[in-house]
Amino acid sequence: MRMTYTSDLWWKNAVIYCLDVETFKDGNGDGIGDFRGLTQEIDYLAGLGITCLWLMPFYPTPNKDDGYDVTDFYSVDPRLGTLGDFVEFMRTAHDRGLRVIADLVVNHTSDRHPWFVESRSGRDSPKRDWYVWSDTPEPNPKEVVFPDKEDSVWEHDERTGQYYLHTFYRHQPDLNVANPDVRDEITKVLGFWMELGLSGFRVDAVPFLIENVSPELADPHDFLAELRAFMTRRQGDSVLLGEVNLEYDQLLSYFGEGLGDQLSMCFDFVAMQRAWLSLARREAGPLASALRERPAPPKDCQWAMFLRNHDELTLDKLTEEERQEIFAEFGPEKHMQIFGRGLRRRLPPMLGGDLRRVKLAYSMLFSLPGTPVIFYGEEIGMGEDLSAEGRMAVRSPMRWSREGGFTRAERPVRAMPEGPNVADQKRDNDSLLRWIQLLIERYRESLELAWGDHTVLDAGDPAVLAHRCDADGATVVAVHNLADRECDAELDLAGLESCLLTDLLVDGTVEVPRSGRVRLPMEPYGCRWLRVSSPEVAPEDASVKAR
Repeated sequence: MRMTYTSDLWWKNAVIYCLDVETFKDGNGDGIGDFRGLTQEIDYLAGLGITCLWLMPFYPTPNKDDGYDVTDFYSVDPRLGTLGDFVEFMRTAHDRGLRVIADLVVNHTSDRHPWFVESRSGRDSPKRDWYVWSDTPEPNPKEVVFPDKEDSVWEHDERTGQYYLHTFYRHQPDLNVANPDVRDEITKVLGFWMELGLSGFRVDAVPFLIENVSPELADPHDFLAELRAFMTRRQGDSVLLGEVNLEYDQLLSYFGEGLGDQLSMCFDFVAMQRAWLSLARREAGPLASALRERPAPPKDCQWAMFLRNHDELTLDKLTEEERQEIFAEFGPEKHMQIFGRGLRRRLPPMLGGDLRRVKLAYSMLFSLPGTPVIFYGEEIGMGEDLSAEGRMAVRSPMRWSREGGFTRAERPVRAMPEGPNVADQKRDNDSLLRWIQLLIERYRESLELAWGDHTVLDAGDPAVLAHRCDADGATVVAVHNLADRECDAELDLAGLESCLLTDLLVDGTVEVPRSGRVRLPMEPYGCRWLRVSSPEVAPEDASVKAR
C-alpha cells in the first residue's frame, strides 16, 4: 500500500526531546533554570536536529513532586518566568521550526490548588464532587505507586470526616473526571495552551486518569476521545502522547481500537523493558520477541520509542528473575534501585561508560519502528546523581561547559555532578553528541523507519538484532550486534535480490547476490543502517562483504 507522507502527521517521524525548564538553563542568574535560559538554547536544540520539545510541568507548584503537584493550570511558575517569557520562547521555537508539547497533569492537583481547598471546605462545597471522596474507602486498596512514601491511596480528611483518593502522593488528590464540570475545565486548559502555540500534550499516567471514573461515564475512554476531538477541532495536526504502561493487548484501547480517535501516540514500555533485558544478556531475543508481538497501531497513530526518561527505569513488565538480571548487570547496588521494580540511573553509566555500547543503544533507539524520544543530556552522555533523593537522581542540571554553564549563580537549584559537557563534545567529531546528530539526520532522511512496515529478521547469531523497514518500494535494513565480539550476520533479504546496500552511518556498500542471502561483518557492539538500491550487476557469491 502506498503511504502518503504529510506534514499534518509530523509526529510520526519527529524527534522528541524532553526537558525540565528548571534544570536546563538559567537565564537570569538566580540558580534556577527558566524560559529565558531555554530560549537562549533553542539554536542548540535546532542544530542537534530536534523537531519537537516536550516540556515537563512548568506551572505554579509547591514543588513537592518536582512540579507534578500543580496549583494553577493557567500560568507559569514564577521561578521559571512569566507568561510573556513563555510566549517569547514559543515564538523563537516556532521560528526555528520546532514544535512544542507540554505535560498534561490532570489525574490530580496539589492539595493547595484552590479547587481542592474549596472541595475540602465542607461536604456541601460546590466543588466537592471535583475530587473523589468516600466514607468507606476500599479495604484492600489498589497497588500503591510509591511504596517508599505511601501505604494507601486514601487519606482521611479530619475537617469533613471523609477520605479522598490519591493515586500518587497524599498531597496530590485525584480529580473526578466523571464530573462534566471537571472535564470541561480540563478542555479549557488544553485550549488555553494551544492558543499560546502548543502542538499537543504528553498525558501523564493515562490509565490512572480514567480508571477511577465512576459509573456516570459508560465508557471511561470516552473522555480521551472527547479530548482528542476538541484538539482536532482547534488544530488538526495536534497530538496526544500517552504514558500508558500496559501490556500490548490492554494498551490498544488507548489509541481507540480500530478508530485511532483517542491517543495519537503511546510509549512502548514493553519494548523498552525488553530492550534492557537484551542489553543485559547481550542477546537480541527479548527485544526481537517484543517487536514481533507488538500490534500495529490504528491508522495515523504511532508508537513512541525510548530507552530512558525522567522517571525511574521501570521494569515492572518483566518477571522477577528478569528484573534481577538487569539489576545485577546495570544497578547491582541497592541505592541504584527504586521501588523494587526499577533503576534510578541514566544510560551511559549503566553501560559502564563504554562509548561503543552507548552508541549502539542509541542507534537501536533511532532505527526501531516508532518515534524516538530522548531525555535532556542524553546527547552528551550525562550521568546520574545518586546522592539526590529517588527519581531526582536523573534530573540534575544540564552541563553546558566544563565549569557547568547552567548558571552564573554560586549555588544552582540542584547539585551539578562532574561529567561530560556540550562545549567539549561540539569540538570532538567522535563524541556522542556528534553521533546523536548523525543518527537524527539519517533518521529524518529515512522515512521508511518511521512510516514503513517493519519485519524482524533472523540474523543467524543470537547477539544480532536485525530488522527491515519497507515503505513505497523503499527499504532500510538495520543490524545491531549486542555482544562484545565480532560476528557475521547472515540475512535472507527476500525480495531484495540483486540489490545494493549502502551504509548510512559509515562509508561502504554491500552487494546482495541473486540468492538474496547476504553476510554482513559486525564489529563488537557494531551497528549498521543499510539503504537498498538497485545496482546494474549483482554477484553470484553470497558472502560479499563491505568494502
